[in-house]
Amino acid sequence: MRKGPRRLWSKALLAGLRFTSLRLRLVVVFALVALTAAVSASGIAYWLNREAVLTRTQDAALNDFKEAMQDRVASLPRDPTKDELDRTARNMAHGSQGYSVLLIGENPDGRTVVGNSELDAFTLDDVPGSLRKAVNEPQSADSHGDSGGDGDYHLFWQRKVEDGTPYLVGGTRVMGGGPTGYMLKSLEPEAKDLNSLAWSLGIATGLALIGAALLAQAAATTVLKPVHRLGVAARRLGEGKLDTRLRVSGTDELAELSRTFNSTAASLEKKVADMSAREESSRRFVADMSHELRTPLTAITAVTEVLEEEEDSLDPMIAPAVRLVVSETRRLNDLVENLMEVTRFDAGTARLVLDDVDIADQITACIDARAWLDAVDLDAERGITARLDPRRLDVILANLIGNALKHGGSPVRISVREDGRDLVISVRDHGSGIPEEVLPHVFDRFYKASASRPRSEGSGLGLSIALENAHIHGGEITAANSPDGGAVFTLRLPHDASDVLPGDDDEADAEACPEKRRGKDKGPGDCDGDGTAQQAKKADR
Repeated sequence: MRKGPRRLWSKALLAGLRFTSLRLRLVVVFALVALTAAVSASGIAYWLNREAVLTRTQDAALNDFKEAMQDRVASLPRDPTKDELDRTARNMAHGSQGYSVLLIGENPDGRTVVGNSELDAFTLDDVPGSLRKAVNEPQSADSHGDSGGDGDYHLFWQRKVEDGTPYLVGGTRVMGGGPTGYMLKSLEPEAKDLNSLAWSLGIATGLALIGAALLAQAAATTVLKPVHRLGVAARRLGEGKLDTRLRVSGTDELAELSRTFNSTAASLEKKVADMSAREESSRRFVADMSHELRTPLTAITAVTEVLEEEEDSLDPMIAPAVRLVVSETRRLNDLVENLMEVTRFDAGTARLVLDDVDIADQITACIDARAWLDAVDLDAERGITARLDPRRLDVILANLIGNALKHGGSPVRISVREDGRDLVISVRDHGSGIPEEVLPHVFDRFYKASASRPRSEGSGLGLSIALENAHIHGGEITAANSPDGGAVFTLRLPHDASDVLPGDDDEADAEACPEKRRGKDKGPGDCDGDGTAQQAKKADR
């Protein structure tokens, strides 16, 4: 129970990410650019301010220490006492820079004397060894230390960090054997100021990033809103709503794209309207022509039936002509019936009249009505039933079996099986099979496999009508070649076609067969495709 909502939420999240992927990319790009610029600017500003603050503090402390050494330490005796050194160190430390002082000299006995501004606060151990070495190394009067000092004093300094607190350590000595002085200044206030500056720059960077994201969102909305409208309009156009147009405003590239879309949609609407009008005119012409031909064909058919019955008493010179007239009349009648059936499919007026059908009985009845029992092998169990249109199923079977007998070779084998919710009927012949280049076109209307044989006994619409009847059931027909030789037509139909039934059965029956609408019931062969009614009559005779 807990997986369902989570899965739905994940799908919704993924759909949202897909929908706004371009928006996200724009926001990310804007944010990265802003972040790079802000971090670069903040880093440069921090580095410049850090150097300025540290250099200013360092120079002030070192200059003050240097002056104190010049004014105070240089005036001490050559062999100062500890009290003198302590007093001088305290006086030096009381300056404005606030550093600790350590003075080292020698008394008359040659022992080292140390003076400290703060007892045990600053000892020689706090001075880095490298700095002590530089201070104690003999220097010439005109040499320069790290600080660039000149005159009699050579000032050296170094920064160090101890327990997380930065310090500045400086040292020098009075030339000519005078005392050596060291100073220690805490840089913690400056470090706090620099930390505050870093936090300020970080906050400014974050604000810049947020501002860039908001600007990117606004820019993406401005740019993508017309694109979204264009996508919606394109989907509506793809759904067949050819009157879809976009509102055009502005003179930018997106406005030009909208104008191009509107122009394309208008041109497409006009062309589709013209094609639909021509198609409707052609379909109406075929339907009208077929209906108009039925009346004279009925009279001609009656005459040919009479002539056929009197064939034995006719002059032998006339009999072949009579047989030709009878054959061609039947063929023309088949063509008219098939054309009417095709126009019903094209117009969308073909409907199903469903009934419960025993498949084995239906196939047997189809074969028996056409006298094909000796040429067809049936492999179907009794009791397999389906809810289908019996008349249209008979049309499908008659066309598939008749095509197999005409173009393949007997025996034709029919097998019936159930595949889940579908019913599968296979019709296989023992001929040479269907050429590979012909397979994609076997269900095309009026398609001829050989251009040298433009005329055949059929109308060229049988397999097309069979496929349309399968489609109206929600099924399909496929054609292939059997590995053992011969062609195989596979009919797949649902067990229950009620889901695709669009309307009332009686109305559908009347629309599907105009003869019933006129109150005529001509039997099971009426309204079949490809001459099945005439084949049934001939079989009866």
